[in-house]
Amino acid sequence: MDYNNCYIITGASKGLGKALSDQLTANENNLVIGIARSVLKSEKNFTGISLDLGDVDLLIKKLDEILPDSPFKKVVLINNAGWIGEIAHTGYISPQSIQDIYQVNVIAPALLMNAFMKKYDQLPAEKLIINISSGAAGKVTDGWSGYSASKAALNQMTAIAQQESDLRNRGFRLFALSPGIIDTPMQETIRSASEESFSSLSKFKSFKSEGALSTAEEVALKVQFLMDNHQEFNGVLQDVRKF
Repeated sequence: MDYNNCYIITGASKGLGKALSDQLTANENNLVIGIARSVLKSEKNFTGISLDLGDVDLLIKKLDEILPDSPFKKVVLINNAGWIGEIAHTGYISPQSIQDIYQVNVIAPALLMNAFMKKYDQLPAEKLIINISSGAAGKVTDGWSGYSASKAALNQMTAIAQQESDLRNRGFRLFALSPGIIDTPMQETIRSASEESFSSLSKFKSFKSEGALSTAEEVALKVQFLMDNHQEFNGVLQDVRKF
């Protein structure tokens, strides 16, 4: 079957990625390709690809499988997968954790962006990249050096790729989107940190106890609005709490 639109979503097994996949597959004109470490069942207009984005060599080998050939009217890459990493002060972080967080939060999105923009460079269609970033990219938060720095890198990569597309009129639209604070397993990980490693622990615990966390479904609707109305948004850096 030919589909009008194609959405490629990393981290599609839970949280925001799962909510987006469920939302987008409701439209039979959409082909949704979901990527996750866990096994995803392929059915109807959803194709699941099991892949650990931290395995860079395997990701490179699977790029052709991830990016399909078709005269789509709209193609969208949503780099949603992300890892908070080991919450610890510098000097107490394991070397493996330092390597892993940059592989998942920076290298994997960079590889996917690069392959996506090469694959669909000449496609006369709407071409969007939504990189799920974080407000932490612009904040100094102890215990989060890897997460904050990796999201800052993602923001800069997105901004430069947009400039490069504009310089040659390639037609890509890119956003680095801060999704706010979502009630996901990542927040559970944050709340399980020690106060010695993360001085903002009590504040993040209060987000949960006071009902200040957004649901993944609420944020997925905001992401959908951005994708459907991207012409109305100025600039690369966006925040769901502002629209």
